[in-house]
Amino acid sequence: MNEFALIQKYFKKLTYNNPSALNLNDDVFFDKKNNIVVSSDTYVEGVHFINFRNPDLVIKKIVRSSISDLYCKGVKPKFIFICASGNKLTFSKKNLDLVYKGLKQEQKKYKFKLSGGDTTKSNKTIFTITSLGYSKKIVQRNKCKNNDDIYVTGNLGDSYLGLLLLKKRLFLRNTKQRVYFIQKYYMPDLPAKISSKLFKFANSSIDISDGLLADLNKLINTSKLYFRLDLEKIPISSKLNTYLIKTKKKKINFISKGDDYQILFTSSKSNRGYIKSMFKQMNQKVTLIGTLTNEIKSNQIIHNKKLLKHRYNEGYTHNFS
Repeated sequence: MNEFALIQKYFKKLTYNNPSALNLNDDVFFDKKNNIVVSSDTYVEGVHFINFRNPDLVIKKIVRSSISDLYCKGVKPKFIFICASGNKLTFSKKNLDLVYKGLKQEQKKYKFKLSGGDTTKSNKTIFTITSLGYSKKIVQRNKCKNNDDIYVTGNLGDSYLGLLLLKKRLFLRNTKQRVYFIQKYYMPDLPAKISSKLFKFANSSIDISDGLLADLNKLINTSKLYFRLDLEKIPISSKLNTYLIKTKKKKINFISKGDDYQILFTSSKSNRGYIKSMFKQMNQKVTLIGTLTNEIKSNQIIHNKKLLKHRYNEGYTHNFS
């Protein structure tokens, strides 16, 4: 049983008299009456981050991952609450000094306030972060429309290459390139400045945490639509492109591994000019990568104008069986 089947079978029914829970089909709780938006995420050592040897970088990664849930809904995070579990090594003076430094830098960058939490003893280092913001509306999942364009901000794949480097599953001789990809893993570039504009053009949105294809399926969910993506148009950095050319590795194996934290959204075709102009004005990269349609009966990825038929990774899912 994976995480989604678990929610459907055991927990969704418990929220039927609570419309703010959004049927557990989104990453946030939205109290429309009081304009409150909340998200909560847990990060486990060995699952969501490799180890705690770089506490300042780990705390930046998990904070950005958490507040990304609000940004992709069009909401600015105002407060965060952190629950931390660990042993005496986790809470050593050296580590705590680095965590403090990292959190202080993130507060300054994203303008949220640390507002509470809890600490407990544990053999593993675990963090749970709750993010809270205020808004009269949000951009939900499951609101896609037939013939919607599919867009993504920024670039994809850099974080995954950084993870492979950290796991020593590949090696780059160029120190600058190695540092670049590892930094993208720990400190993803959140498209925060465009967040408040999403209401003007997005029918549906999600942040890319588990991977482009996995999160696109979550975005569509119950909409009874299928995606057609153009692999050539999916944006990657020049550094990743250079790496792929040099190693002769396939792009499809890098663009849907997760930890990108870019905003994936759909919009009506009539908004194309507006979106292009707005993103250019805000100096934020955005790319039209495909469309949604009810005219096909399965998801499609086009490569060199041909249907990609070989198997490809669809992203990360927590499985409990």
